[in-house]
Amino acid sequence: MKSFFRLVLLSLVLLIVALVSALTAMRFAIHSDEVAVPDLVGKSPAEARRIAEEKGQEVNLERQYYSPTVPEGKIVSQMPLAGTKVRRGWDISVAESLGPQRVAIPSVLGQSGRAAEINIHRRGLDVSAVAQIALANTPADQVIAQSPPPNASGVSAPKISLLVAVAPQPAAFVMPNFVGQSSVNVNALLQSLGFRTGTVTVAAESASSAPAPAAANTIVEQDPAPGQKVSLGAVVNLVVR
Repeated sequence: MKSFFRLVLLSLVLLIVALVSALTAMRFAIHSDEVAVPDLVGKSPAEARRIAEEKGQEVNLERQYYSPTVPEGKIVSQMPLAGTKVRRGWDISVAESLGPQRVAIPSVLGQSGRAAEINIHRRGLDVSAVAQIALANTPADQVIAQSPPPNASGVSAPKISLLVAVAPQPAAFVMPNFVGQSSVNVNALLQSLGFRTGTVTVAAESASSAPAPAAANTIVEQDPAPGQKVSLGAVVNLVVR
C-alpha cells in the first residue's frame, strides 16, 4: 500500500514539474518574439518604414495634422508609443505633420452641402463629417454650422465638419383599430386627431361609395389597416355594417 501511495505521489510531482516546464517554455517563446516599438516621431515616412521593417514591424500612415513644432513631412505621433513591447509583425499607426497651419478656414455657412464641399476642397482641405438636423423655417440642404469655425487658428487637422439642415419629416402615427366601433364616434375622433374621414361604404353585395345610413354605423373594415404607419392628415376609409 505504501508503495502505491509513493508511486502516486511521484507521478503527481512529475506532472507538476512537466506543467511548470511547459509554462516556462511557452512564456519564453512568447517573450522571445517580442520587440520594442522604435521611436518614429520626427522621422520621414520612408525612414520610419525602414526602421520598423528592421524589427519586423509595419508602418501605416493614417492621418495628417498641422504642427507648429514638427516640420512638414515628418512623423508627428505614433501608436503604440515608443518603447512599448509588441509581437513581431505588429502594425504601427503614425500621423504625418503638415507643418504650421497656413490655410485659412473658409466660411461655408448658408451654402448648400455640395457647394460647401467644393469650396472646402478648393482650399486644400477635406470634409471630416456631415451631420444633418431637421429644422423648421430653414431651407433644406443649407449649412448652418461648421467646425472649426471660419478663420479659426491653431487648427490641428485640415478637415471641416458640417451641420446641414434638412426638411422636417411629417409626424408619423400608428393607425389604431377602429373595427367594432361606431363610425360616428370614430369620425369625430379622427377629426380631433388631425385625420380625415374618406369614403364610408356599406358592407353588402350592392355596397357603393354612397354615405352609409345612420343605422349601419358599426365599422367592419378600415383603410389604412390597424398598426400601419400613417402621417398626420391621412385619409381613413371605413366600411360599415
